[in-house]
Amino acid sequence: MEIRFYTPEMMFIGLMENQRSLTWTRRYYEPGVFELHAPITQDNLNLTQLGNLVWMRGANEAAVIEDRTIEERWDLNSIILRGRMISSYTGRRLVRPTVTFNGLTEVAMRQLVSDAYPIPRVELGDMQGFTDTVRFQATYKNLQDVLTKLGRSANIGWRLQPDFDTKVITFVTYRGSDRSASQGVANRVIFSESYNNLENFSYRENDQVYKNVMYIGGEGEGSDRVIVQRGDATGLDRREVFIDARDLTHEAGVSDAEYREILMERGAEKEGDYQISETIECDTGADINFHYKVHYDLGDIVTVKKRSFGMAVDLRITEIKEIYERGVMKVSPVFGSPLAQTIDWSDIQ
Repeated sequence: MEIRFYTPEMMFIGLMENQRSLTWTRRYYEPGVFELHAPITQDNLNLTQLGNLVWMRGANEAAVIEDRTIEERWDLNSIILRGRMISSYTGRRLVRPTVTFNGLTEVAMRQLVSDAYPIPRVELGDMQGFTDTVRFQATYKNLQDVLTKLGRSANIGWRLQPDFDTKVITFVTYRGSDRSASQGVANRVIFSESYNNLENFSYRENDQVYKNVMYIGGEGEGSDRVIVQRGDATGLDRREVFIDARDLTHEAGVSDAEYREILMERGAEKEGDYQISETIECDTGADINFHYKVHYDLGDIVTVKKRSFGMAVDLRITEIKEIYERGVMKVSPVFGSPLAQTIDWSDIQ
């Protein structure tokens, strides 16, 4: 592992070779995060200024230092760095003023990045040819949030990928491969007890935020407000939510039917925030049976089997945590989608 540091302008400033630990968390639909622990030295203090970039040779992402803690006491001498992948640069921009789109989701994501106030050195990568479509309207929304929602709606991953030789950052869209046991095209990847690659297993399902009937409110006031309904469940299965979409304006040339369709698309966009969550987390070695980044990677669909639970499910790898400690690398993948939002049970008396 070679940890390299760069200025915000992507100029190389030095290596760190005395780190104690590094946790490098990659995420499919949104920017990942990192945490690095190192001793306090003058070189390390110079390397770790806020805004500087951290990169491991061979990685397809870099991270920006957003938080630095320096702790010194009788039993501790440490610099602790935290931050997000440089994909978080998109969180510094807004979709402005109003964007109305009807077409390919991948094209929408690229257009939003291209039309935003320029992010230095960012260029668009190649089109991947994904055929998923979307219709939406956005006004002064956070660019990163919109990209995340669009990616989730079409199972498209995205990142800002740096090239420190050319000083160019490329906006990349991608989709993982289906490597589950139920398909017969690609090599299958299975995490199970019998393969000895499923340690510290944790399974969680949660429906506390689940909604299946949406009322989406657009323009107008009172009884004149345009409201459309998405979903028609009944009885105890019915879970309602109101979506305020007043920001979606009925522009000239758009028919009433088309405007209602735009509101329905807003409901479809919000569905990801109100789904039943099913998540599996585990620890595994980087090269036990299936090799990380060779046989499987972030975004791939794999099979997870837990015989003692009678469980066999195909899930997408939506997060991978790389942990480097004492010269050993451990991988902790997350399968499925974590909760988009949750109730803080400590607030309920």
